Amino acid sequence: MRNALIIARRELGAYFASPIAYVITAAYLVVMGILFSLIVAGQPGAEASLRFVFGNVFSAIILIIIGPLLTMRLLAEEQRSGTIELLLTAPVRDWEVVVGKYLAGYFVFLAMLVPTLVYPLLIERFGDPDHGVFISTYIGLALLGMALLALGLLTSAMTQNQIVAAFLGLGLILVLTFLQFLATIVSGPLAGVLSYLGLFNHFFDFLRGVIDTRDVVYYLSVTAGALFLTTQVLGARRWR
Repeated sequence: MRNALIIARRELGAYFASPIAYVITAAYLVVMGILFSLIVAGQPGAEASLRFVFGNVFSAIILIIIGPLLTMRLLAEEQRSGTIELLLTAPVRDWEVVVGKYLAGYFVFLAMLVPTLVYPLLIERFGDPDHGVFISTYIGLALLGMALLALGLLTSAMTQNQIVAAFLGLGLILVLTFLQFLATIVSGPLAGVLSYLGLFNHFFDFLRGVIDTRDVVYYLSVTAGALFLTTQVLGARRWR
C-alpha cells in the first residue's frame, strides 16, 4: 500500500501542476452555484434540502462528464509517453499502480465537493433543514464519485489517447445510466435487473435521506469491479 500512496502523491502533484484540476473544479462550482441559486435561493418557500440541487438532470450530466475528465490522462498519458513501461518494470504491483492513480483522482473529486458545503450552511441560515438528509446526500455523492472515477480509470487503461479515453468513459457511464430507463419499457425479472444496474437509480435514496445497504453495496461493487478490470488490463500489457 505504501507504493500506492507514493504514486497517489505523485499524481496529485501532476494534477495541481497543470490547469486540469483547476478548470474542472471552477467549471463545476460555477454551474452548481448557478443551480443552487436558481433552485433554492431563488425560490422563496422552496424545500430546505439539496435534493433538487444534486438530483436534477444538469447536475447528473456534470458528474457524468467529470468522471472521465478527471481520469482520462491517468493511464492513457503514461502509455502515450512510454513511461508506463518504466512503471511496470519498477518494483511495484499492478494493483498498487491502479489504486495509487485512483486515489489521486478521487481526492481531487472530493476536493471539488468541499466548497459546496457552503450550500447546507446557507440553507441552515434561512430554513429549517433535516441535517440527516445533508449527510446522506454527501455520502451518496462520495459513493457515486467512487464508481464514476473507477469506470473512467478503466477506460483510461484501454487506450493511449486521452480524448478517446474520455469518450469511452463517457459512453460506459451513459450505458449504465440508461439501463434504468430501459427498465421502464420492459417487464418481468429483466426490468428489476436493469433497474438495479442503473447507475443513478441508487443515488436517489441518498437524496431522500435514506442510506440503504443495497445502494452502498452497488457502488462499492462497481468501484471494485472496475478497478479489478483495470488491473487486469494493465497486467495484460505487461506481457505484450
